[in-house]
Amino acid sequence: MTLSIVLPAKNEAEGLRTFLPALRAAHPQAEILVVDDGSTDDTAAVAREAGVTVLSNPYPMGNGASIKRGARAAAGEVIVFMDADGQHRPEDVDRLLAKLDEGHDMAVGARGKGGQANVGRGLANALYNRLASWMTGHRILDLTSGLRAVRADKFREFLHLLPNGFSYPTTSTMAFFRSGYPVAYVPVDVQKRVGNNSHIHPLKDGIRFLLIIFKIATLYSPVKLFAPTALLFFLTGLGYYAFTFITEGRLTNMSTLLFSASVIIFLIGLVSEQITALMYKQHG
Repeated sequence: MTLSIVLPAKNEAEGLRTFLPALRAAHPQAEILVVDDGSTDDTAAVAREAGVTVLSNPYPMGNGASIKRGARAAAGEVIVFMDADGQHRPEDVDRLLAKLDEGHDMAVGARGKGGQANVGRGLANALYNRLASWMTGHRILDLTSGLRAVRADKFREFLHLLPNGFSYPTTSTMAFFRSGYPVAYVPVDVQKRVGNNSHIHPLKDGIRFLLIIFKIATLYSPVKLFAPTALLFFLTGLGYYAFTFITEGRLTNMSTLLFSASVIIFLIGLVSEQITALMYKQHG
């Protein structure tokens, strides 16, 4: 299988100076593409000096947008996505490719506890992993890892679903599971990032990661999110009705509202489930 390696990069000149030569030495036959996401430093120049293909966005469009651009341009039958900040090790690529040789369509580098940026990120990722594992029925070791190898034709099937922001790993993983494409996880060690230009903002991205939780559910199986919520409203209404019936001998408007809300939420879940099924019908 021919191999393309795609690195989305925004102001990563410092890391690319050392990472690209090591990556080229480890995989001399691979096509390497650096997608420069409107960098204000020498990212594009450093990549060109290393002899790799450079795709430059005219302005910052987001990590996901860079991934999509790189995936469209890649010529290989297999695409490996890696971060450009030096965290990932070139030698781990072969371990991911071995999983594809075994019949998987996606192989993901799973970070351990020591590979998380900080305690908060580690706890958040643990929550995402647990939720996604419950949704899919498969154990997911690292939902947000940026190191992954995919079969190019299958990955391109989901480009229209991928966001332009940072949650492309979540979306692509859930899309593969939803379509019945086998996914494997390979434990990897990550290195300290080169440079201090982290693109993560605690408040804004904390809200964004919270939204990812709901996106996971609605992307994979909305009923698993809506049905428990509807049940919660129904039980709350039932409990409140029992209380008011015993104390006042009547059915209150609040109980009726809770019962109605539970029915509406459940029906919305059913409609969402049908919409999700239509999104994936070509893979069914």
